[in-house]
Amino acid sequence: MAAPGSGHGKTTIATGLMAALRTRGLEVSGHKVGPDYIDPGYHAVAHGRHPRNLDPVLQGEHRVAPLFVHGALTPRPADVSVIEGVMGLFDGAIGRRGEASTAHVARLLQAPVVLVVDVSGASRSVAATVLGFARFDPAVRLAGVVLNRVATTRHEDEVREALGSTGVPVLGSLGRDDLLATPSRHLGLVPAVERADEAASAVQRLGERVAAGVDLDAVLRVARSAPPLHVAPWEAAAELPDTRRPPTGRPVRVASAGGAAFAFRYRETDEPADRRGGGGRRRRPAARRGAARRHRRALPGWRVPRGLCRAVVGQRAAAPRRRGRRRGRYPGGRRVRRPALPVRAGSAATRWSVPCRAAPR
Repeated sequence: MAAPGSGHGKTTIATGLMAALRTRGLEVSGHKVGPDYIDPGYHAVAHGRHPRNLDPVLQGEHRVAPLFVHGALTPRPADVSVIEGVMGLFDGAIGRRGEASTAHVARLLQAPVVLVVDVSGASRSVAATVLGFARFDPAVRLAGVVLNRVATTRHEDEVREALGSTGVPVLGSLGRDDLLATPSRHLGLVPAVERADEAASAVQRLGERVAAGVDLDAVLRVARSAPPLHVAPWEAAAELPDTRRPPTGRPVRVASAGGAAFAFRYRETDEPADRRGGGGRRRRPAARRGAARRHRRALPGWRVPRGLCRAVVGQRAAAPRRRGRRRGRYPGGRRVRRPALPVRAGSAATRWSVPCRAAPR
């Protein structure tokens, strides 16, 4: 699922499509291009599996296809996979000719592309946009279009008639609906984990709207048109060449920060520790005191949402206190200096700062 640019409704359509296909009784695997931790949270609500990311930069281009297959097979083989793109179809790392773009990932997976287009400010010009995207890169196959924010039936008919000359089929359309809007803040949408009940209701509405406006059978035909992907699935154990147990003979217990405050992370970050037999545990530093002290290793999260910074740094027992060291302060706008979790490596303890700003009073 791609778009000409940000704001066309990729997340809305992709999440609704996952929910609609799941309602049909299909096992759906959801993926997101790039280092995005918010949209995959809504995907997880829609398809009921762990969210997955496909990021050629952070994960490596050679891992994209194996990670895709791994996500499609874990925990159960999926009937269909839906991949939400990032920004515009051909937008990637600046100065690197589209590396890490949606088109880049589509080429790596030989996946057909469905373009979501916001038609609220145009009619026949939409056809010119779609035709340009279809011809820009012959290695990327544009298999269909979904029209978003259609105003009236006459408006939709005009756009469909113009698109008829492009050879790109229209798979469906959605009208304008302010009730489907998701609250946003400085980093994008508010994470689903912070509004679980509202997110579940919103995703259900999205699924109903997409099921009513999009030809799901046509979408499934597009998915089946993808050629076989002859790639071995990614194995977490392969990322851990040293599988020896510590000198004590006991497995190392690993605590990974979780909960609403540490939801920005890749699922694949936890899986190697789980596979190694370390008994990976998900801890919520914002809610539990001293949870990390009982573990030999603690894996911090990625970035703490602004509204939860005070809850995290307020758990004084989660970090070891040293005599004679003054406790840090967290005035608004200053970087947090005091660690929220101890990160132990061997016998030496290193300190880690929460990469966020304290919430305003």
